[in-house]
Amino acid sequence: MKNVKVFLADGFEEIEALTVVDILRRAGVETTTVSVTKKDVAEGAHGICVKADELFEEADFHETEMLVLPGGMPGTLNLQAHTGLRELLLAYGKAEKYVAAICAAPSILGELGMLDGKRACCYPSFEEKLTGAEVVREPVVLDQNVITSRGMGTAIPFSLKLVEVLCGMERAEEVRKSIIYNEE
Repeated sequence: MKNVKVFLADGFEEIEALTVVDILRRAGVETTTVSVTKKDVAEGAHGICVKADELFEEADFHETEMLVLPGGMPGTLNLQAHTGLRELLLAYGKAEKYVAAICAAPSILGELGMLDGKRACCYPSFEEKLTGAEVVREPVVLDQNVITSRGMGTAIPFSLKLVEVLCGMERAEEVRKSIIYNEE
């Protein structure tokens, strides 16, 4: 079974994190929320508290195929400040394993030099922080092992792209139809 970790820090954007978790689980992907706060509950940017499945310090990443960073403020800054997470992201980048980030969170990848020569997108006011990237204004961008997206309004297409990357286009289309997304 595919395995994904979604990171939660105080101030995370609730829709960006939970849409990813929901859609990946609907697709049959083992999806685990990981708190970087040293406590099992992270408070979202809009005051919604979410109990994480595990703490960063206790998480096992050996079988994890993809890391996902939701945006939000100050959630993005709190993710960026976590030394262990930064080291893990760099290791995934070096191993060419999948890393996905939405909204302001792609700026973390830019700061780490993980976007050099890649196309990427993010929330408009963070575009200058996509160091080394060719900034594009598409809802979701996949370039090699990095998937980026622009914000809360792109959370569903972002999540469906993650399903497509992990499980194939057919499974992503099944999930899209099951949630009646972009139904004509």
